[in-house]
Amino acid sequence: MKHQLSNEFCVSISASPSSHHKYFAGGCIECFCSVLCKLELCSFWFTVILPLIPVSILIILLPLLCFYYYYSLTSNSLYPVSSKSSKSQSPQCTSQALELREKFLWYAPHSGFSNQLSEFKNAILMAGILNRTLVVPPVLDHHAVVLGSCPKFRVVDPSEIRISVWDHAVELIRDGRYISIAEIIDISSLVSPPHIQAIDLRDFVSSWCSLSLNMACLHDLKLQPSFADSLKQCGSLLAGVHGSVDKCVYPISEDCRTTVWTYLSSDGDMMLDSFQPDEQLKKKKKLSYIRRRRDVLKNLGPGSEAESSSLVAFGSLFTAPYKGSQIYVDFHGTPQDQRFQSLMKKIEFLPFVPEITSAGKEFSSKTIKDPFLCAQLRLLDGQFKNHHKATFLGLKQKLEYLHQKGHLPINIFVMTDLPQDNWTETYLGDLIKDSLNYKIHFLREDDEVVKKAAKNLMAMDYRQRFIPNLNDRDGNMYCPNQRLPDVLLYVEQVVCSCASLGFVGTAGSTIAENIELMRKFSSGSCQS
Repeated sequence: MKHQLSNEFCVSISASPSSHHKYFAGGCIECFCSVLCKLELCSFWFTVILPLIPVSILIILLPLLCFYYYYSLTSNSLYPVSSKSSKSQSPQCTSQALELREKFLWYAPHSGFSNQLSEFKNAILMAGILNRTLVVPPVLDHHAVVLGSCPKFRVVDPSEIRISVWDHAVELIRDGRYISIAEIIDISSLVSPPHIQAIDLRDFVSSWCSLSLNMACLHDLKLQPSFADSLKQCGSLLAGVHGSVDKCVYPISEDCRTTVWTYLSSDGDMMLDSFQPDEQLKKKKKLSYIRRRRDVLKNLGPGSEAESSSLVAFGSLFTAPYKGSQIYVDFHGTPQDQRFQSLMKKIEFLPFVPEITSAGKEFSSKTIKDPFLCAQLRLLDGQFKNHHKATFLGLKQKLEYLHQKGHLPINIFVMTDLPQDNWTETYLGDLIKDSLNYKIHFLREDDEVVKKAAKNLMAMDYRQRFIPNLNDRDGNMYCPNQRLPDVLLYVEQVVCSCASLGFVGTAGSTIAENIELMRKFSSGSCQS
């Protein structure tokens, strides 16, 4: 039994190495386990070797194994950008980039899709304020890039996050999995008529770096060194590895430890924010950070050092309310600018693209057919895995209420990260057994309605998301090895937005929050 548990523990860690970034707490233990698993020594180590090794030796051994594991991951990346690149190799903007009349803004999203969507909205506002064209990133793998904890003042530096996003974007193209967030989220109301200008990262790199990112999809060929060098140079510029480059790039080094970005705030510029590290945290972590409220337009707009730069590069743009303030971006309370208020209203709800929306509505009306309840149950990731009972409690209470109303059998659409094979010993298993009172519905990635949505999405040239009525003469711009995108999560959310008997979400889940927003704005529009 010990052997089985040890193996299962290690396999669960090594199965998704991208989600265990080097900045995670306990990362050394995770990658240590991964090394053992790869060497098929997991059980032997935990049951035989570990009890015999002194703690002092373990302290030395763990970092060495961690270094080996991380090196093995990064060495597999085609063109990793390093923050420790030689200053003598500082890249310069291409003449083509400097000749462009447009000024650009890009940022480095992180974590899961809901967090990436939140940052996308903040980036739209930043681009609108600074009158810059927004460079739209891809949808990143869940936790491929991490930030850390702003409340604990333990976050990854902006340049490191930008490096991670660039490297991951190249990886996505190489693997045929690159999909822009503007191919998932419908931005047509923003670009036509134009509230902001936006450009896909691939097209931006093509014009700004004179480099075709799609060449990276030829990962099975030995590419010319000149292309690899150009890719690294472009990534270094976008990441701001060498700091500010005259008239080329202005990298933002301020993050949530020191800054809350505001716009036309009555607080003024450079005022102290209400949330500061407490004395206990300062002493424990030896912190000296002071958080100030800084006006975006005054610090990065006309008359600023950043104004002349072709590109302004942010790190994370994630924010959330915390102790009476915002973690990083606070654009509330700016009534003076009507154009900005209009943009704020536009981004409050950004729907999924029609290909995804129609798939969710089709499943609701043609497969479920009858009125139904949606249950979004997040049970595995992060904090949620320890709160199964609390998560199921809300569903039980809602079902009891519907029973009293006489809605039998009750149709339930289940959206969960718990694999179906593991439902048996949970409340979901009980509901499935009680087929007289409950009818359970769910979607899988290989269901026809999901695959159809993915195919329809890929049938449209991504550039048409940015340029309405584009006359596509160049054909499909995707890599030859492009795979169908995974759209299951998005279709499920649309289905939940159509649940006429109500919605039960997981407390603290940003996915649940997004579904509630969808239900608020799409009420009564769920016919396919």
